Amino acid sequence: MARTPSNMLALGTQAPDFSLPNTIDGKTHSFDNCSGANGTVVMFICNHCPYVIHVMEGITAMAKAYQDKGIGFVAISSNDVVNYPDDDPALMKETAEKYGFSFPYLYDESQSVAKEYDAACTPDFYLFDSRKNLVYRGQMDSSRPKNDLPVTGNDLRAAMDALLSGKIIDTLQKPSLGCNIKWKV
Repeated sequence: MARTPSNMLALGTQAPDFSLPNTIDGKTHSFDNCSGANGTVVMFICNHCPYVIHVMEGITAMAKAYQDKGIGFVAISSNDVVNYPDDDPALMKETAEKYGFSFPYLYDESQSVAKEYDAACTPDFYLFDSRKNLVYRGQMDSSRPKNDLPVTGNDLRAAMDALLSGKIIDTLQKPSLGCNIKWKV
């Protein structure tokens, strides 16, 4: 596991579209059918990364709270499952069921979506406004495995709250930190 920070895609970037299978129900999803009326969070996660496992319950709670406010959520795993079989789509479905995901958990087998989002680590978070413009990218909060800080989601929650209330979102944003995406060789 290499500690890897987010690449911090440029704010204002239009959300790259995708067409990926949902490991939960087998249906194909695009950005548009995962988006919310007021904004959309795209998360790159995986099953085995300790950084993701550390925040998984916080992600699930946050999604349930903000989906009711018109924010759509979608999780994508882009890891190489040949060399990292813990991230296999069948196990992704088990993870989604275990944590009670209220959002799709998509499999990016070609890794093209991760490349379009310039995703670097798991977890990696992107918040787009209702016009599909990137308004936040980076960490959920400062909690990491073994740093004794509680998982609050404060950074991402503050960005979503500002978006929902029409306030300016601070452009000083901290990168997420986690395991590197397991790229195919």
